[in-house]
Amino acid sequence: MTVRQLEIICPQSKSTRLAAFVVPLNATFDEFGIDTPEQRQRFLAQVAHESGGFFYVRELASGAAYEGRSDLGNTEAGDGRKFRGRGLIQITGRANTRACSRALFGDDRLLDDPTPLEQPDLAARSAGWFWQSHGLGDITDFERLTRRINGGLNGLADRYAYLGRAKQALA
Repeated sequence: MTVRQLEIICPQSKSTRLAAFVVPLNATFDEFGIDTPEQRQRFLAQVAHESGGFFYVRELASGAAYEGRSDLGNTEAGDGRKFRGRGLIQITGRANTRACSRALFGDDRLLDDPTPLEQPDLAARSAGWFWQSHGLGDITDFERLTRRINGGLNGLADRYAYLGRAKQALA
């Protein structure tokens, strides 16, 4: 993965911003077995959409809508805002943050402070962890993949646009 390839995938994004993700993405591909061009294309299309072209690594919404959501493990007051989506794939909720923290660090440190998921290395690694732990690498049906990541088909046309550019960049 190079800056030039990310520029093709995310033409609206600044090169300096994309450059910050090149090394973390390449390391994530290796660490989480995102090996084939097709897997990388699907991964990059999804995370590019989720992050607005690698621009947003924290969910724009306040997280108030997640308050009290037991399906996300948000059982304590303030959990919705504290554990709003972070990283390139938007790790959301206390339960997902705990699982991510344990997978990446072997402890619960991200429960105290989830903001490190906003840094390029952990933004990429957390997305790789989510991808691998949810078995997403083997899903070739792009709409099914989108549902597994997003819970629906939000932004499907945008995701397909990113996928088309990723196929061009990683041909």
